[in-house]
Amino acid sequence: EVQLVESGGDIVQSGTSLRLACRTSGFTFRAFDMGWVRQAPGKRPESVCAINKGGDGTYYADSVKGRFTISRDNTKDTLYLQMDNLEPEDTGLYRCARIEDYTDRDARLKGYWGQGTQVTVSS
Repeated sequence: EVQLVESGGDIVQSGTSLRLACRTSGFTFRAFDMGWVRQAPGKRPESVCAINKGGDGTYYADSVKGRFTISRDNTKDTLYLQMDNLEPEDTGLYRCARIEDYTDRDARLKGYWGQGTQVTVSS
Protein backbone atom coordinates (compact mmCIF):
# COMPACT_ATOMS: atom_id res chain seq x y z
CA GLU A 1 0.00 0.00 0.00
CA VAL A 2 1.30 3.43 -0.96
CA GLN A 3 2.01 5.53 2.12
CA LEU A 4 3.01 9.18 2.36
CA VAL A 5 3.44 10.39 5.94
CA GLU A 6 4.15 14.06 6.50
CA SER A 7 5.62 15.58 9.64
CA GLY A 8 7.08 18.85 10.87
CA GLY A 9 4.11 21.19 10.77
CA ASP A 10 3.70 23.61 13.65
CA ILE A 11 2.34 26.97 14.78
CA VAL A 12 5.09 29.54 14.29
CA GLN A 13 5.59 33.27 14.01
CA SER A 14 6.20 35.22 10.85
CA GLY A 15 9.85 35.25 9.82
CA THR A 16 10.73 31.87 11.31
CA SER A 17 11.51 28.54 9.64
CA LEU A 18 10.14 25.02 9.49
CA ARG A 19 11.36 21.82 7.89
CA LEU A 20 8.77 19.31 6.71
CA ALA A 21 9.45 15.67 5.91
CA CYS A 22 7.48 13.11 3.95
CA ARG A 23 8.42 9.51 4.65
CA THR A 24 7.19 7.16 1.94
CA SER A 25 6.70 3.45 1.43
CA GLY A 26 4.82 1.02 -0.78
CA PHE A 27 6.30 2.16 -4.10
CA THR A 28 9.61 2.78 -5.81
CA PHE A 29 10.33 6.30 -4.54
CA ARG A 30 13.23 7.04 -6.91
CA ALA A 31 10.99 6.29 -9.93
CA PHE A 32 8.61 9.20 -9.29
CA ASP A 33 8.63 12.95 -9.38
CA MET A 34 7.37 14.40 -6.10
CA GLY A 35 5.87 17.63 -4.84
CA TRP A 36 4.27 19.58 -2.04
CA VAL A 37 0.70 20.85 -2.27
CA ARG A 38 -0.89 23.21 0.24
CA GLN A 39 -4.44 24.31 0.86
CA ALA A 40 -5.46 27.33 2.89
CA PRO A 41 -8.98 27.79 4.27
CA GLY A 42 -11.35 28.85 1.50
CA LYS A 43 -8.73 28.34 -1.22
CA ARG A 44 -8.11 25.74 -3.88
CA PRO A 45 -5.11 23.44 -3.47
CA GLU A 46 -1.90 25.03 -4.72
CA SER A 47 1.23 23.33 -5.95
CA VAL A 48 3.99 24.89 -3.85
CA CYS A 49 6.93 23.10 -5.40
CA ALA A 50 7.99 19.90 -7.11
CA ILE A 51 11.13 17.93 -7.83
CA ASN A 52 12.23 15.41 -10.42
CA LYS A 53 13.31 11.84 -9.79
CA GLY A 54 17.00 12.57 -9.43
CA GLY A 55 16.55 15.69 -7.33
CA ASP A 56 18.32 18.05 -9.74
CA GLY A 57 15.24 19.63 -11.32
CA THR A 58 12.73 21.73 -9.40
CA TYR A 59 9.63 23.88 -9.73
CA TYR A 60 8.57 26.62 -7.28
CA ALA A 61 5.46 28.72 -7.17
CA ASP A 62 6.28 32.42 -7.48
CA SER A 63 4.92 33.04 -3.99
CA VAL A 64 7.55 30.83 -2.35
CA LYS A 65 10.52 31.19 -4.69
CA GLY A 66 13.64 32.13 -2.77
CA ARG A 67 12.13 31.13 0.57
CA PHE A 68 11.30 27.43 0.17
CA THR A 69 13.62 24.60 -0.85
CA ILE A 70 12.43 21.16 -1.89
CA SER A 71 14.81 18.21 -1.70
CA ARG A 72 14.78 14.44 -1.55
CA ASP A 73 16.88 11.60 -0.24
CA ASN A 74 16.42 8.60 -2.48
CA THR A 75 18.36 6.38 -0.06
CA LYS A 76 15.77 7.09 2.64
CA ASP A 77 12.64 7.30 0.44
CA THR A 78 12.01 10.71 1.99
CA LEU A 79 10.98 14.10 0.61
CA TYR A 80 11.73 17.37 2.41
CA LEU A 81 10.56 20.96 2.37
CA GLN A 82 12.68 23.64 4.00
CA MET A 83 10.58 26.76 4.60
CA ASP A 84 12.35 29.98 5.56
CA ASN A 85 11.04 33.48 6.23
CA LEU A 86 7.53 32.18 6.70
CA GLU A 87 4.61 34.53 6.14
CA PRO A 88 0.99 34.33 7.33
CA GLU A 89 0.01 33.63 3.71
CA ASP A 90 1.94 30.36 3.94
CA THR A 91 -0.61 29.00 6.40
CA GLY A 92 -2.29 25.81 5.23
CA LEU A 93 -2.36 22.04 5.18
CA TYR A 94 0.79 20.81 3.45
CA ARG A 95 0.54 17.50 1.63
CA CYS A 96 3.26 15.42 0.06
CA ALA A 97 2.38 14.30 -3.46
CA ARG A 98 3.58 11.52 -5.72
CA ILE A 99 3.22 12.96 -9.23
CA GLU A 100 3.94 12.02 -12.83
CA ASP A 101 5.64 15.16 -14.18
CA TYR A 102 7.08 17.99 -12.10
CA THR A 103 7.17 20.30 -15.17
CA ASP A 104 3.45 20.00 -15.93
CA ARG A 105 1.03 22.47 -14.30
CA ASP A 106 -1.88 20.02 -14.12
CA ALA A 107 0.24 17.03 -13.16
CA ARG A 108 1.58 18.82 -10.08
CA LEU A 109 -1.93 18.74 -8.60
CA LYS A 110 -2.65 15.11 -9.46
CA GLY A 111 -1.35 11.80 -8.29
CA TYR A 112 -1.30 10.38 -4.78
CA TRP A 113 -1.44 12.71 -1.75
CA GLY A 114 -0.71 12.13 1.89
CA GLN A 115 -2.92 13.21 4.77
CA GLY A 116 -0.89 16.34 5.37
CA THR A 117 0.67 18.35 8.17
CA GLN A 118 -0.68 21.69 9.31
CA VAL A 119 1.46 24.82 9.10
CA THR A 120 0.14 27.93 10.82
CA VAL A 121 2.06 31.20 10.63
CA SER A 122 0.99 34.03 12.90
CA SER A 123 1.94 37.67 12.55
